[in-house]
Amino acid sequence: MTKKKKTNIVFILSDDQGPWAAGCYGNHEIKTPNIDQLASNGAKFTNFFCTSPVCSPARASLLTGKIPSQHGVHDWIRDGNMPPDASRYLEGVTCYTDILSEYGYTCGLSGKWHLGDSMIPQHGFSHWFCHQSGGGVYNDAAMIRDGNPVRASGYITDIITDDALDFIESNEDKPFYLSVNYTAPHSPWTGHPQEIVDSYDECEFKSCPQEPIHPWAGPLTFRSHGNKEMLKGYFAAVTAMDNNIGRIVQKIRDLGLKENTLIIFSSDNGFSCGHHGFWGKGNGTFPINMYENSVKVPMIISHPGSIPSGTVINGLASQYDFYPFLLDYLEISMPDDPGFPGKSFLPLLTGCADDGNKSVVVYDEYGPVRMIRNQEWKYIHRYPFGVHELYNLKNDPNELNNLIEDKDGLTVAAEMCSSLAEWFSRYVDPVKDGARLPVSGSGQKKRIENGCGEQCFYNDRIMATSTGFPSVRNWGEAEDMDKLISDT
Repeated sequence: MTKKKKTNIVFILSDDQGPWAAGCYGNHEIKTPNIDQLASNGAKFTNFFCTSPVCSPARASLLTGKIPSQHGVHDWIRDGNMPPDASRYLEGVTCYTDILSEYGYTCGLSGKWHLGDSMIPQHGFSHWFCHQSGGGVYNDAAMIRDGNPVRASGYITDIITDDALDFIESNEDKPFYLSVNYTAPHSPWTGHPQEIVDSYDECEFKSCPQEPIHPWAGPLTFRSHGNKEMLKGYFAAVTAMDNNIGRIVQKIRDLGLKENTLIIFSSDNGFSCGHHGFWGKGNGTFPINMYENSVKVPMIISHPGSIPSGTVINGLASQYDFYPFLLDYLEISMPDDPGFPGKSFLPLLTGCADDGNKSVVVYDEYGPVRMIRNQEWKYIHRYPFGVHELYNLKNDPNELNNLIEDKDGLTVAAEMCSSLAEWFSRYVDPVKDGARLPVSGSGQKKRIENGCGEQCFYNDRIMATSTGFPSVRNWGEAEDMDKLISDT
């Protein structure tokens, strides 16, 4: 594989999109021609996983190469995004953008940040156009530009792209890194271009079966389940984003940067639109779930002339592998830190590794819920009391039959539980160990520091019972639930 030094990087990150929500991953109902073309021109991973099935921890892991129990972001950031209580959740942690900046790259952010203190550029970024919080409405969104809070007039997916195109044009003569962080297709599923919404009028949405409501389902399910307008809005958000991805790719071509620009498309976490009987991601249920739709994300990597077109990689990889991959691809040395849990997946792109290697294992965590998964089995452990789950993904890809109490399954579960515990004990920072924190999916309100871990999380979804096992509160009683859902 040949490539020039100082390859440009454009990393496009969607919000709440599983692989199922793209044509190149087998969905024949959704319109994603530009994402599909990126896959045709490059490499598509069929088994790529987030480190935590919710936005802020997953984004932190992408940037840092560390798991939540190392960087300390365990839930979506509910407080600390804006003054007067702004807090930098990744302060003191080295992101790959810090390294790229030191290596001579101009680093730009267009879109969602959601890692605290949205007002101030951080971690090597010199261009900074971002949301004030985790997201919000799609029209006239609250943003930060040039250090000032503004209302960005228009459709935010278009506006993020406009800013990204300006950044690319302004930096075409020097090496650049650009994060294009869309909020699409995150809720709300209203306010999208009407002609795109209308284009799904006749869609049957067979790719989104509205299964019987899950017993752990959250409020988003009851507001959306079986609602065709919500399905149309979700699909329209993806298609509108895809149109804008086409604009970015065309700009790179027009400027003659195609051969020297690595384009990556992925998502922070997966999502279910009725699959398994709920709407949402990991915190779409309580207890928190680790279904494939929540933990799997698309990963497409395109670099014409360097990455063979039409490559399909079936091996397992995780977001904590992305940091070492990117530096490996750019021929930049990794920091001297034994705490990185991942490894570069560049050998999979070059054909130097067997992508069907069954020894590859991926791990996920969301507070006290942890997952270990290989090509055949998935085990989910919930500290401290359960419920635990075991699935044979080879025979039961839809995770319908929990084998945790099966006689043969007990042996597999015991082995996987032991491996999971050993792996996490190797990497966790005891102060930031999610297994010991009351993370419920309701949001994080401050950084973990000075031993304040238990006070850092909202747990309005949990109340104690006489048995000591958490039970679900009436979520409908939560204040400002519409805003809570849109920011989650």
